Amino acid sequence: MTAWSAAPAGPAAAAPPRFIRPFALALALSLALAACSPGTEHAAAAPPPPEVGVVTVQPATVGLVTELPGRTEASRVAQVRARAAGILQRRLFHEGSDVRAGQPLFTIDDAPYRATLASARAQLARARATLMQAGAQAERDKPLLAAQAISQQEYVAAAAAQQQAEADVAAAQAAVQTAQINLGYAHVSAPIAGRIGRALVTEGALVGQGEATPLAVVQQIDPLYVNFTQSAAQLMRLRAQIAGGRLVDARGPAAAAVRVVLEDGSVYPLRGRLLFSDVTVDPSSDQVTLRAEIPNPQHVLLPGLYVRVRLEQAQAPGAMLLPQQAVQRGSAGDTVQVVAADGRVSTRTVRVGSAQGGQWVVLSGLQAGERVVVDGFQKLRPNAPVKAVAWQAPAASAAGTPAPR
Repeated sequence: MTAWSAAPAGPAAAAPPRFIRPFALALALSLALAACSPGTEHAAAAPPPPEVGVVTVQPATVGLVTELPGRTEASRVAQVRARAAGILQRRLFHEGSDVRAGQPLFTIDDAPYRATLASARAQLARARATLMQAGAQAERDKPLLAAQAISQQEYVAAAAAQQQAEADVAAAQAAVQTAQINLGYAHVSAPIAGRIGRALVTEGALVGQGEATPLAVVQQIDPLYVNFTQSAAQLMRLRAQIAGGRLVDARGPAAAAVRVVLEDGSVYPLRGRLLFSDVTVDPSSDQVTLRAEIPNPQHVLLPGLYVRVRLEQAQAPGAMLLPQQAVQRGSAGDTVQVVAADGRVSTRTVRVGSAQGGQWVVLSGLQAGERVVVDGFQKLRPNAPVKAVAWQAPAASAAGTPAPR
């Protein structure tokens, strides 16, 4: 038999093949990581809930402000006319300036009127002399009648002559007064205080010949009127809601406050007051005309300006203000997204009133302290919680937002 002997074990025979080493290291690293992982949680950690901007609503009495188109109008307008015929001699004012009541504006040639006044005064003097003579004659005839030295007819004639002379004196006095009035018309003055426009005639023009020639126009623009219109249907609906107790009349015993918005969007700083609303509806437009009075001490507003009028006609007790982007409006109704205490979001149907300064007036559908989503709608997922953070209004829109009352 041939005996087999094992080959001597050398260093080359004891070393493993080279390709086994990387595999062994990777296997050891995997086992180590698996040993470090807790239990069966091999999945990645869940992301934090997304943040959404919310506002916390609180009920308050909110004034319902209606914005309506209107135009300004001078509170008083007076046309200055020539009531005396003659040549216009002088203009005594600066065009476009403020004038006071009674301030001289024009002078008309008054020579004919001064002559007429002098003639009337002379006629008055003659009538008074005649009255003196007739009175003396009647006094002399009275005792003669008692002594039957003259007839009754002669005394009656003397008394009648005295009364006629008295009438002549009264007529002469009236003629003097008329002449004085006509002389005063030659000096034209401002009938009211206000701002006067351009002169409609120049010096040397013949005025008042057959008609009262317009000379200028004076307009009082402090205060200023604003005439605006409102839909009759809207006005009737508002009155019905007030009568039903859903809204409260904002005017009460005092006039409603009015704000004027200019064409550039700026708000006139001084508040006005509502004077009246018309009692009839314009059949051509189905509109009701209203008028407000606006203080204008600096004459910033001019007659004829197109403006927007903000008028608070009613108040909604227990209403809430929400930014307009928080309300989704659709044919099925108005809805908002409400964040619950556990972070879940639900859809809520609300009843919306009018818009005010970038906000909706919510009349019902929300409770005090509820959080309504305003920003981050794209982050909402079905049945996924969110993290609610307080929403900050942009500075521009916040400045124009009316505060709850």
